[in-house]
Amino acid sequence: MYLWIKAAHIISLIAWMAAMLYLPRLFVYHAGLPAGSPQGETFKVMERRLAKAIMLPGLIATWIFGIALAVMSGVYTQGWLHAKVALVLAMSGIHGWLSRMVKDFAADRNTRSPKFYRVLNEVPTLLMILIVILVVVKPF
Repeated sequence: MYLWIKAAHIISLIAWMAAMLYLPRLFVYHAGLPAGSPQGETFKVMERRLAKAIMLPGLIATWIFGIALAVMSGVYTQGWLHAKVALVLAMSGIHGWLSRMVKDFAADRNTRSPKFYRVLNEVPTLLMILIVILVVVKPF
């Protein structure tokens, strides 16, 4: 059963990360449009659907399967996992922030530039790289 849960964890993570990497890219293009434009309204739908149908289920499933793996394998006492959990908590915080931005865009309350979202787009990538290194290398 462990390998099935591990596979489900990886699949969930891929879905979550795909959304976490794509949503800020949508914001880059949306931020450059005037409020109420037809293209902006299309972006609102895309952002909401991405956040609700892919990003949120990916987050929930990643956490559920990840906790199950930690308990089943007994690695919850190891330092690398503590560091990974801290980074996944940071990723979850970014997820919450992005979700808030979806609501801001939906209400035409965005005040940030496309450049801000280009930089923000790199944060999940950096966290993901660090998390993968911790899981594969297990440096401590």
